[in-house]
Formats: sequence, C-alpha cells, structure tokens
Amino acid sequence: MLQKIAFGGGCHWCTEAVFQSLIGVEKVEQGWVSSIHNHTSFSEAVVVSFWASKITLETLIEIHLLTHKSTSQHSMREKYRSAIYYFSKFQKDESLRIIEKLQPNFKEKIITKTLKFSAFKSSIDEFKNYYYTNPKKPFCENYISPKLQLIMAKFSNVVSKSKVSHLDATILQNKR
Repeated sequence: MLQKIAFGGGCHWCTEAVFQSLIGVEKVEQGWVSSIHNHTSFSEAVVVSFWASKITLETLIEIHLLTHKSTSQHSMREKYRSAIYYFSKFQKDESLRIIEKLQPNFKEKIITKTLKFSAFKSSIDEFKNYYYTNPKKPFCENYISPKLQLIMAKFSNVVSKSKVSHLDATILQNKR
C-alpha cells in the first residue's frame, strides 16, 4: 500500500534529491509544510509517497536524520524546521519509537520534532526536481551530491543505482 510521510530539515532541494534517489519512493513533492500545531508557520519540506513493502519507515527516518542537521539548533530553524510530519497515529508512534531507537547513534540529542501534518504548499515548477535537472550546478555538487554519496555508502540496498550512476565516477575519482 502506498503511504505518505513528510520531512523537513534542510533545504528542500537537498531533501527532495535524497528521497528521489531511493527505491520504493514513488513520488516526492517539494514545497512548504505546516503542522496542526501551527497552521500559519510553513517551513521547507517534502511529502514522500512510498511503498512500505520496498522501503521501511525506519529506513526513511534514519536517512532523514543523517542527511540534515537533526541535532543542532540554528538561526534558520523556522525556515528549515527539523521535523517528521505524520499522517496517522501509527506513523506518529512509530516515528517517536524510531527516533528513540536511533538516538544512541548520535553524539548530540536529536531535536527533530514529530508533528501532525496539516497543510502543504508546492514549490514553483522551476525549483522542482532541482538536483536531477541541475546536478553540475555548484550548489548541487557542494551540498546535495555529498548527501547522496553518504546514502550510497550507508544504504546502498535502497538507493536507485540508475538515479545516482553519475556519482559513481566521482566516487571512484575521489578514491584514487
């Protein structure tokens, strides 16, 4: 069954590319999300539609926590809220359990909030699919490619090889 969950943390260009690269992710919608707790406050995020039979919620959450600053407060936290936006009570309970389970893998306390999804505003079309349209742009090479290389190294079983094949040469060159 196709499920949805939303993630916020860093730039939605980065978050979009990370989740677009995963096997079992059907669709990634980039934009701004608000929670039921604060209807007027939107922050950059993505809504991820995924097949739970192909990729687990735990894997998605672990990848999310590792690919943004999930343990640090900074001046841009309103725009880049570190959050998991759930669509059901089950997702809420599972997200909290998973964060607790993963906490020992982090030196600092995970600050990622678990919030009920309320609303979504889509990005304008020119910003959607940003990385896969512009992989050679300096922003993409400096910020997004390293995140993709991290997930390739740590989660190779759920990374779509065809999506990240352009990075294989880069990784091999860096190892020489």
